[in-house]
Amino acid sequence: MEIPSQLITAISRGSERSASPAVRLLIDAIIARHGKAAQAILFYGSCLRTGDDLDGLVDLYLLVDNYRAAYASRIQAFFNVLLPPNVYYLEREFEGQVVRTKYAVLSLADFQKGTSKRWFHSYLWGRFCQPTALLYARNDEVARLVQRGFARSVLTFMRRVLPRVNAHITARQMWHRGLELSYRAELRAERPEKRARLFDAAPDYYENVTRIAMNAVGFPAEIVNGTDGISYRVGIPAWVRYLSRLTWGLRAMQGKLLSALRLLKAMATFEGGVDYILWKIERHSGVTVDIEPRLKRRPLLAMWVLTWRLYRRGGFR
Repeated sequence: MEIPSQLITAISRGSERSASPAVRLLIDAIIARHGKAAQAILFYGSCLRTGDDLDGLVDLYLLVDNYRAAYASRIQAFFNVLLPPNVYYLEREFEGQVVRTKYAVLSLADFQKGTSKRWFHSYLWGRFCQPTALLYARNDEVARLVQRGFARSVLTFMRRVLPRVNAHITARQMWHRGLELSYRAELRAERPEKRARLFDAAPDYYENVTRIAMNAVGFPAEIVNGTDGISYRVGIPAWVRYLSRLTWGLRAMQGKLLSALRLLKAMATFEGGVDYILWKIERHSGVTVDIEPRLKRRPLLAMWVLTWRLYRRGGFR
């Protein structure tokens, strides 16, 4: 699938942003932790959309040259190869407040593969087709590879979603449906109305990349200029639509299984996970629960103790 240069240029302009001082603190800590293996850091999610990185969890992706170089532990590297990405929690104090991040570690090779049509599941191309900021790149070549990955994600997303929408659609309708499909393919807690707001958070971005990419997705498409704006008429054979329904069904089953496996893996790899859960509990329930340092070193045991203490203090019913 050839990537239009205009699409790469448009995405590059939108993704090149400067990190705030608080997020810069997190970036420096991540690079210090993973050393020369760190190649790029990507920023996506709700904090990017709202612009508030102190009231929430900053979602970052760390791209590394290879997993073995990124870790002192061979076990950590093995799990990252087996089922990417590994996910970690990190927090730092900034001007009297705490800035927090959940960052995922992915190799550049897996990033390139995961944003292409070679990657069946939507876990990566369903994320990076959305607005994403490139906050750090080791050099210009890495930055170029990342920008191409963002553009490739848009093409892969549209190619997989167009057979599941009407022949005559708007960009808004296509993205709403596509994000709904990709979110259903994971164990995610977002409500439908929250997913619907994703388009409204960056309508110019979605309208622009749709217009540029539409002629490169492999289906005959016609732009229709109406009184309500631009829409598209796309010709897709019936057999392609039927096959797409089957593949999205498989993608949903596969995604639920992979999500469950990643949760199990996180017990071994999610450093700082207990601190993260404590913060989430206080944020959502107002209940403060204390866990001794010795329990934090035993996450499985800590989860049982945390559940009991939370129950006793009315954190859930």
